[in-house]
Amino acid sequence: MPPKRLSVQEYTAGIRAGSRTVLGRAITLVESTLPTDQALAQEVLQAVLPHTGHSLRVGITGVPGVGKSTFIEALGRFLVEEKGHRLAVLAVDPSSQRGGGSILGDKTRMPWLSAHPAAFIRPSPAGNSLGGVARATREALLLCEAAGHDVIFVETVGVGQSETTVHGMVDFFLLLMLAGAGDELQGMKRGIMEMADALCITKADHGNEQAARRARVDYQNALHLFPASPSGQTTPVLLTSAVAGTGLAEVWEVIENYAAATRQNGYFEQRRRQQQLQWLHQSIVQALESRFYTTGTVRQQLPAMQQAVAAGQLTPFAAAAQLLGLA
Repeated sequence: MPPKRLSVQEYTAGIRAGSRTVLGRAITLVESTLPTDQALAQEVLQAVLPHTGHSLRVGITGVPGVGKSTFIEALGRFLVEEKGHRLAVLAVDPSSQRGGGSILGDKTRMPWLSAHPAAFIRPSPAGNSLGGVARATREALLLCEAAGHDVIFVETVGVGQSETTVHGMVDFFLLLMLAGAGDELQGMKRGIMEMADALCITKADHGNEQAARRARVDYQNALHLFPASPSGQTTPVLLTSAVAGTGLAEVWEVIENYAAATRQNGYFEQRRRQQQLQWLHQSIVQALESRFYTTGTVRQQLPAMQQAVAAGQLTPFAAAAQLLGLA
């Protein structure tokens, strides 16, 4: 028997009380594509909105095999145990719609955080588009803030566009890198390095220390070639070992110092305002797209139009104009 549907007041009270069960149900609600669930979800989000915005949002991405889960578990444990923070870990995973993704395994790869009452780990949903996954992650972020989580990690599991998406919803963007894996800069997308507020070389242990130090010099030299960050801050390159627990305090110190400096120079709030407007514009695009494809006449005409375009009988632009005229 399914659980009783909660009211807006019950959701709000449970979230504000820090109930992991109610928080989980609220995130499931915002992930739902059912119109009735979406309507209720927006009411809940509006009700908790005054209690959001007070966390430090940190995006974490990295090359395959870099050990994101191990790093997040180690840094998260440091924040919860030694710093007294309440942590939430969310993910943007566009790959989940194709092959199930890998974030679902993060709860087993982060056993300590999964079991701790001050931490909350949430896999991302399998969406029909990166935009859908990102919307749900943004709304989950607000719900976690309302539940009292003062540090939010947003992990990008996929590759490519997901890094840009995560960068657009966080205050600090951390790029994890490996040393000793061949040419350090080969294949590294310049755009991702330009987005990073800090680079962190992981697994700097077990005889890999020298390679990690060499890689740090390489990255530092490469970063000098990039234009100055609009935040006014330099991009440090850090060395860590999640297994040995080294470098974690330094990583958090860099993040805290960055937040303090950007709050002081006004960039922190400016970036938050830009992100809010970006979310607005993306929400408008997604709503218009959804309305377009659910219009009855568009659904009827779309297959024939697609066939005509694929056969070269009609240009995509002409077909789009005709379909838009039906919406």
